[in-house]
Amino acid sequence: MDKIIHTAICQMQTGYDKSANLDKAAQMIKTAAKQARLLVLPEIFNAPYQTDLLPDYAETIPGPTTEVLSELAKEHQILLVGGSIAEIDANGKIYNSSCIFAPDGKMIGCHRKLHLFDIRIPKQIVFKESDVFTAGEDLHIFFYDGLSFSVLICYDIRFPELARQAALNGASIIIVPAAFNLTTGPAHWELLMRTRALDNQVFLAAASPARNPSASYQAWGHSMVVDPWGNIMAEAGTEEEIIYAKIDLEHLQKVRSELPLLQHRRPQLYQKISRKGLES
Repeated sequence: MDKIIHTAICQMQTGYDKSANLDKAAQMIKTAAKQARLLVLPEIFNAPYQTDLLPDYAETIPGPTTEVLSELAKEHQILLVGGSIAEIDANGKIYNSSCIFAPDGKMIGCHRKLHLFDIRIPKQIVFKESDVFTAGEDLHIFFYDGLSFSVLICYDIRFPELARQAALNGASIIIVPAAFNLTTGPAHWELLMRTRALDNQVFLAAASPARNPSASYQAWGHSMVVDPWGNIMAEAGTEEEIIYAKIDLEHLQKVRSELPLLQHRRPQLYQKISRKGLES
């Protein structure tokens, strides 16, 4: 790929009709592909983000949704990060999975969400992904035509060890299909995305669904692209929107050479704990 990667995030609204969701994704991809070569969809983009309903939307990989994504990637000659979908395996386990497609339509690989969003904030939100999903087990670095990136799905981004391992193992971009809500979104969305980009000196592209007032789970929106200096390059609002950014890999190398924090790490010290003072 070129040193400058024209990138787009499709912040689309999802509903209860899977076919309509896929049609909307196709429409937005068609539009975005006129300006971008790397496209990203949101978390659970083909279904409502509702744990009691997700088993009914789950499908195999390969399956109907990934076939559509493969065809779209090939038709528009794009590198496509297909948000995430509910994947059911041969044993009946359901995963929150993100699949990546090359411009020839071939699937490069998939990332299964590693950390499940089980949360209870009294009087604000209760949500338990583990009621439906099984956690994945592997962090991947995906490679395509000189570009290296990792995919972390939503709650995964809250665990700094993951993003650091991705950066240390060669990722230049961290891509985050996510669906923060109206409690965690205003509190942590921008803070987390900028911090992960800054601490690991990577570009970060975070894709949220658009707000759907009729949905039981309200997404925060505000999809964004952040540079390795922590600057927001592009940001959406709450409604359906495509945002664009130019990811300059030479800028990444410039930041890492001028402020070489990854080289200054002293991991041999991080396992040592020295206790001093009096303990009761």
